[in-house]
Amino acid sequence: MIPRVATPLLEELRAGYPVITITGPRQSGKTTLARAAFPDKPYVSLETPDEREFAATDPRSFLDRWPSGAVIDEVQHVPQLFSWIQTDVDACGQMGRYVLTGSQNFSMMANITQSLAGRSGLVQLLPLSIAELSASGQLPADLDAMLLRGGYPALYARTLNPARWLADYTMSYLERDVRQISQVQDLFAFQRFLRLCAGRTGQLLNLTSLAQDAGIAQTTARAWLSVLEASYIVFLLQPHHRNLGKRIVKMPKLYFLDTALAASLMGIQTTTQLSIHPLRGALFETLIVSEFLKARFNAGFASNLFFWRDNVGLEVDLLLDEPEGLSPIEIKSSATMTDDLFKGLRKWLAVAGDAARLPRLVCAVPTSYERNGISVRRWQEAAG
Repeated sequence: MIPRVATPLLEELRAGYPVITITGPRQSGKTTLARAAFPDKPYVSLETPDEREFAATDPRSFLDRWPSGAVIDEVQHVPQLFSWIQTDVDACGQMGRYVLTGSQNFSMMANITQSLAGRSGLVQLLPLSIAELSASGQLPADLDAMLLRGGYPALYARTLNPARWLADYTMSYLERDVRQISQVQDLFAFQRFLRLCAGRTGQLLNLTSLAQDAGIAQTTARAWLSVLEASYIVFLLQPHHRNLGKRIVKMPKLYFLDTALAASLMGIQTTTQLSIHPLRGALFETLIVSEFLKARFNAGFASNLFFWRDNVGLEVDLLLDEPEGLSPIEIKSSATMTDDLFKGLRKWLAVAGDAARLPRLVCAVPTSYERNGISVRRWQEAAG
């Protein structure tokens, strides 16, 4: 197992909450992390039909088997169990009693809000980060190889063909999670929609255009996009609300949370294809945005990520809204430094004034350094 950055967060939550909930996309390592972090606790999966039936028909007896609690995997399959867990933890007062995992954010969060509000600490576990891969010595040395392999743990734990595994992952996801979360009757239409979303990663989300290209109603496109968000497949980066004296764009930007999955859906299977692909820059931006989101989630915080673009084309790819001010980050896939790469940051810094701090340019340079007050970071140290 590659050590996960979120492990200390689990220890912290164990001391302060009776329930710890780990959510995230399928195959992001939730079960592995839970079992490794809590080896003293018995483990049960509600993916197992007989355990699921037991939990649904006799929840009291199901929980009574573990006097000191347990790790309960894919708990969203039995929603009524949340109320029984609430009753149990309220009665015994033990911290870190139950560890729950689940991959469907809609149902998980609805049940936690209703039954376990104030009782459960939340960890959102995304696929492996650059920092985790680097610390374990498994980070691909080549940027294009990283973009094509992504961060799903299975691709580092086993000898697998990434293109084949990702294709299987997509089909499994379509067959299982989509049908459970949303009434998707036409899987071919949904696959087309998914591929179109992949081709728009790193771009402003025009829902009307997306729906037209997919041949579906706009309401359907909105519903399906919500399914992808809830399943941690995509992330919508919102524009920053602060006006800074100019009219700002109000549409969010669409990002996949794993570049390899996006590349697979685009039909990109080799580094040769990727090196000349017109969306290589968008995939690089996707990688870096997801890295900053992973850093926030691994520390136990919600996203503080935004972008900024005004109506005359001035843009900053990423803004971190921090207590000390706004940290602007420009993301470029180039390995060659030119003055043009700094123009957007300099213009934004002039507009933002005292609101700005720690400007960064993340790119494919071989070493990190500082240039005229701007920190130039290589992609391997993007969120460090």
